[in-house]
Amino acid sequence: MMKNKYGVFYWSSLVFLLLVSCYPIYMGVKTLLFAIEKGAVRSEDYPKYIIPYTPICIALIMVAALYPVIYKVFKKYALPVGSVLGLGIFLAAETGFEKFRVIEGYTVLPLESWQYSLCIATPEVLRAIGEPIYAENNPAFKVHFYIIAMIIVLTVIGLIHGFTRMIKENDTSRKKPLIAQAVCVTVFVGLCILACFTAFYRNGTLYISAISAFLMSLFFIVFGVTFGVYLGCIFYGLKRFWSVMLPSLAAVVTTLAMYMGELVLMNGVLFKYGRGFFFSPIGTLPFAAVDYLVMLLSGLISWLILRLLNQKSYGQKN
Repeated sequence: MMKNKYGVFYWSSLVFLLLVSCYPIYMGVKTLLFAIEKGAVRSEDYPKYIIPYTPICIALIMVAALYPVIYKVFKKYALPVGSVLGLGIFLAAETGFEKFRVIEGYTVLPLESWQYSLCIATPEVLRAIGEPIYAENNPAFKVHFYIIAMIIVLTVIGLIHGFTRMIKENDTSRKKPLIAQAVCVTVFVGLCILACFTAFYRNGTLYISAISAFLMSLFFIVFGVTFGVYLGCIFYGLKRFWSVMLPSLAAVVTTLAMYMGELVLMNGVLFKYGRGFFFSPIGTLPFAAVDYLVMLLSGLISWLILRLLNQKSYGQKN
């Protein structure tokens, strides 16, 4: 009976990953074929946002397919082994795709430089310009992508491990934390997809609209909460410092890291959510009061979720 349950979970999760990865995998195959045939990819044939999403999908599908073996061989070390394997596959695939070149007219550019141009403005702005504003090959901006990608890889592998363990050991004590983690990563991936196709409606200037400011703030908050809940799920049931406080602090640090990635992407400045003191940088730091509020909210929301999830375990200990 238990084998049947795990079989259903294994194949359904693998099929689900394959289905949601169809477009990124298609983009990767299309780009690879162009690169092999012509030595480069024409800009009009370049599928949008191949990096980092195609490497993410490759890593998750491979780890999900191999996870029964990973869990059987490494047992209690299956999560760290699977996580390291997933990150390794992602980095290998990412590095490979970054070697491709994109041709725009008579200009040949690294793929990451082309990708950068798609991040700095909305599709409408790029169409109005007529030609993307390319950046020189500065690997620093990729930190922005890598942070996002690694959180997605880690959290999804964490879900695969958590449900595998729950089914195989017939232990449902972590079911609610796993569901919370699944909701967080689903919302975050949804926001990533929205960002891919809308750039959160940025207008090409530092002063962005209210809807753009809201979506960017929500993205930063959910990003931090996703990682905070992921850690909270790992430390679920332990003392409050480990299960609630540390993951909540990690959520704040994760959101701060995302802000730092934006600073690198934007050459040391941040988008302005409005005018006035609340939206202006404080002192010599690039962060405004609204930015500190976003960081704190990621920690506070993580704390509330994890505190609620751990209440029952605290009561049992008392």
